[in-house]
Amino acid sequence: MNDRYDTGDAGHGAAPYELVGYDEHGQPVYRQIPAQQAPPQQQPYDPYAQQGYGYDPYATGGGQRPTSAYDPYDTGQQPAAAPGYDPYGSGTPYDPYGTGTHRTAAPYDPYDPYGQAAPGGRQQPRGAEQTAYIPQQAGPADRAQHPGEYGEDHAGPGEPAGPGGTGDGDRDRDYRTEQFAFVEDPDGDSEDVIDWLKFTENRTERREEARRRARARVVALIVVLALVAVGGVGWLWYAGKLPGLSSSGSGTGTATPVSAQKRDVIVVHLHNTGKGGTSTALLVDNTTTKQGTTVLLPNSLAVSGDDGTATTLAKSVDDDGASGTRDQLDTVLGTDIQGSWRLDTPYLQNLVDLVGNIDLDTNADVPDPAAKKKGTAPLVHQGKAQTLSGKMAVAYATYRAPGEAQNAQLERFGQVMQGVLRKLSSDPAAATTTVQTLAQILDPPLTDKDLGSFLARLADLAKGGDYRTALLPVQPDGTLTARTSDSVVKDILGGTAKSPDAGSAVRVSVQNATGVKDDTEKARVVLLNGGFTFLEGGTASGTRTTSKVLYADAADKANASDVAKTLGLPASAVTKGGVSSGADVSVVLGGDYKPSS
Repeated sequence: MNDRYDTGDAGHGAAPYELVGYDEHGQPVYRQIPAQQAPPQQQPYDPYAQQGYGYDPYATGGGQRPTSAYDPYDTGQQPAAAPGYDPYGSGTPYDPYGTGTHRTAAPYDPYDPYGQAAPGGRQQPRGAEQTAYIPQQAGPADRAQHPGEYGEDHAGPGEPAGPGGTGDGDRDRDYRTEQFAFVEDPDGDSEDVIDWLKFTENRTERREEARRRARARVVALIVVLALVAVGGVGWLWYAGKLPGLSSSGSGTGTATPVSAQKRDVIVVHLHNTGKGGTSTALLVDNTTTKQGTTVLLPNSLAVSGDDGTATTLAKSVDDDGASGTRDQLDTVLGTDIQGSWRLDTPYLQNLVDLVGNIDLDTNADVPDPAAKKKGTAPLVHQGKAQTLSGKMAVAYATYRAPGEAQNAQLERFGQVMQGVLRKLSSDPAAATTTVQTLAQILDPPLTDKDLGSFLARLADLAKGGDYRTALLPVQPDGTLTARTSDSVVKDILGGTAKSPDAGSAVRVSVQNATGVKDDTEKARVVLLNGGFTFLEGGTASGTRTTSKVLYADAADKANASDVAKTLGLPASAVTKGGVSSGADVSVVLGGDYKPSS
């Protein structure tokens, strides 16, 4: 226990204290008991005391103490005063503080926290020794070593020490609130701190959420790119366009061998009913690779006639008809043609009008064939994305400019055919209706339904970009070589080139002495269409007024006469003479040569 509560130390002259109650903080309240005054005898409490003689518990002087003790049974006897408490039975009065002073028990004195009242009701002045004192609570363990920190300074000279004090500082003792209660001071910045924590937490969560969204977007992008790549490769493989798996080239592996691919082929013969002449093309539908192609066949292509002799494609179309020409093309190209479609220029015009005109990139200005005067504006203008009606499409498909090779006109015909396919319906029934509307009489075994279904499939490929046009390369004599025709005959048609024996056709060498360069090309076309093999003889150093047809062997006289007739030369132009090397008949064109077109 703290020595401050031990009031029995007589050596310091300290007076005894007694407990009188507790304050509002629950701490004990003591008061000093004067040593020179014995406490009055305690009287029993009279609850029935009346005004004027009853007990005054607050010592206000308003009542008088009874002269006799309370007798509850009204016996008239006064009870003896109770002796002091002697816990050991020694007969010595009870001394609770060990002061050595023997006092008798005092009668009850009511609690007077502000000082003792005088007998007459006047409150006695409070002295230093009578002042109530509230000892402070015990401090930490090191309190004795640092008394100044707890307001326990030693009392100065002449100053009485308080209870429990060790010096003179009890009078100036600093009682701190923290020693009696835990006080929580409000923090004005607490709300700001909470708001800042919430802000930083929300910002961190937003950053984490942004990172999660970014990662999700990256993963989604990678998945989409992977799916696109896989889909693109699959589509290229399905279409046969994957490098190393396409149908082109003989040295690369293919998913399906070229010869095993299934193809549907129809031959188209365009007949120019106005100026004469024909143009031939093959329409190919490769159902294995889903690729469509228009193969342009030059009129100079050498084929075998019905009698086994060599002839040209143009002559075969005129002489042998569609059926004979189809068989000859099967022999030369090693393919299988399912039908022939004769398309006269009036029907081509109607077909273009039925599909609603076509759009082409034209490569030449085409004059109007019906124009009577020179200098008239062209019917078809050269340029990109030109819209052609039926009449304009026919004029463009059959146009051949002066000095142009026949292949230039053939390529224009191929452009028109592909433009028609792009505008034709991909529905077989609708395409069949369009064919029937033309009211053509087709060559057996081709029917309207077969042609309509075939054109609808090609139209679907043309609209999807899986369609192209290719020109079959031939040599000047009309024959094919493996090197020049493999890209078309083998890869597109899946056949093998087999030209007829070149020795079976009459070889004609032509030298131009007319002074007009274009006459050589025109003579070439006429001779090829007539079934002859054309050999270029060059241009003479000067001009001649008359033409000559020469033969060296008498056996070739008849052939020379046929050549003169084909070129429109008089029979008198045929004469025996020297011929060019490798030729059976030599022709020198003069001023009397009048080409037909």
